[in-house]
Parts: sequence; structure tokens; C-alpha cells
Amino acid sequence: MANSFAELRKSRNKDLEKLTESVNKLNAKDGEKKSYEDNRFWKATVDKAGNGLAVIRFLPSPEGEDMPWVQLFSHSFQGPTGQWYIENSLTTLNKKDPVSEHNTLLWNSGLESDKEIARKQKRKLQYIANIYVVKDPANSDNEGKVFLFKFGKKIFDKINDLMNPEFEDESPVNPFDMWEGANFKLKIRKVEGYTNYDKSEFDSTAPLSEDDEDLEKIWKSEHKLAEFISETNFKSYDELKKRLNLVLNLENDAVIVEKPSQPAVKKSEPVKAKTVEDDKPWNDDDDESLSYFEKLAED
Repeated sequence: MANSFAELRKSRNKDLEKLTESVNKLNAKDGEKKSYEDNRFWKATVDKAGNGLAVIRFLPSPEGEDMPWVQLFSHSFQGPTGQWYIENSLTTLNKKDPVSEHNTLLWNSGLESDKEIARKQKRKLQYIANIYVVKDPANSDNEGKVFLFKFGKKIFDKINDLMNPEFEDESPVNPFDMWEGANFKLKIRKVEGYTNYDKSEFDSTAPLSEDDEDLEKIWKSEHKLAEFISETNFKSYDELKKRLNLVLNLENDAVIVEKPSQPAVKKSEPVKAKTVEDDKPWNDDDDESLSYFEKLAED
């Protein structure tokens, strides 16, 4: 610290040293900052055109767990307030969820505009499983490693089709079997602005490795799946309700559903919510079918 202009001029070289040292310390701290990205998850890399190719192998249930995948429901939408609602849905745990209840009111109101809002606020379906990366041309360092993989209904349907073939001359295959399963050729395209996996397919059945010691090592490298559907990863009903009211401004813009014999009456016309335009690998298949809303009308 300089007490005079003369001291300031005299000490300027030392000040530079001090400043440089301080900056280096700050840079070191920045480098130590934890990443919020979960490095356990693998994501396919696509080129500028949105195309990509990789080969993966779905792995069996982790040690001590019953299923090789978990199913997770969530909501991601923007309300008329401009705020976002991005939360796991309690329906994953077979519990009541405030968004599903609100969508039921909208769907049963008899107004097509309300149904459209409900469609854009509907829950999204994702699956999480362990995979072994066989081939990753864009990131060869990932090859031979075990990761978690998040995917949607379209890919899960391909898994189901392999386990439950449509034709009698086809034998069912367990794609999660390390001996008699099959590699999955993940083929990614951009179709009408959306990520598409229609060309993806399973290869012929073959063991992941001929060496059981290698297979055991791979199996023991799997990540636990149960944590993703643990109650600790879900907010309470009251917390979610409070957030929903804030995002949708429900206290001032609520939907009133009259008796079935009377037309639905609304206090004011809600502003349509926006959906998340996100380019995740499961973008084209994370929505459930319209049958979900048909069921809402029956509840």
C-alpha cells in the first residue's frame, strides 16, 4: 500500500508481482471448481449436420439391483410468467404430482386451448441404464469404458422389440445379456430440426467378450441406478405445488371446471406455456403418447 505518489511510483514493479501472484491463485481456484455435469453419463457426439454414429452395449442389472434400467418422469416447460418449471415428477414414485393434477383440470375443461397447454406441460419419459462403449469415433477415449446412458421411449421401443419380436420366426433376445445379447448401433440424424434415431439398430447376437474375467470386471464397474428414483431426488408435493403456482401464476389465472352438464368457465384466458427446445440425445422421443391425456380424462 502506497502512502504517497512517490511510493506508488517506486513500488510499481513489486505491485505487478503481487497482482500476478493473486491472479494465478484465482486461476488455480477456478480450475478446482467442480463441474455440475455428471461425468458418469455418456453422450453421443454429432457433427455440424447433426449426424453421429456409435456402438454401445446395454449392460445387465448392477450388483444388488433387480432391473437393468430405471424409468424417470419429469416436467420441463416455461410458464406465462417467463419462469421455468424443471422438476422430477412424483408420478415416477407412483405418487400424486401437482402438474399432473393441473393438466387433468386443463384436459377436462372442454376447451381445445387448455388441451394444447396440457400437451406442452405433459410429463416427459426418460430411461437410464448402464452401457459399455464399444465404438465412439468422435471420442475414442470412451471406448472400453462403462457409462450411464439416458434415453427416451423410441430407443426403449427398439429394446422392447428385440425382447418381444413381432414375427413368429424371430427369437427373443435379451439385449442386456453380456453373453447372448447384442451391440446397439446408435445412428443419429437430424430430421426436420429434431434429433432422430430411427436408423439405429441392434447387431447380431454375440458375447461382449470371450473372457469371463473381463465381463466380471465390466459388471463390477457399473453404476448404481436406484439412486435416480430415490425419494431424495424428488421434492415434496407441497414444494412442487408452490413452484408450479409461481411459474404459472395459478392464484391469479386458475382454470375453473364446472359440472359436466355446463360449459367450462375461465376467469381469464391463460397464456400458452412454452416447451424446452433442447438438443439432448433423447429430444425426439422423450414425450409420451396422447394416450396419457386420454387417461387423464378418465380419472
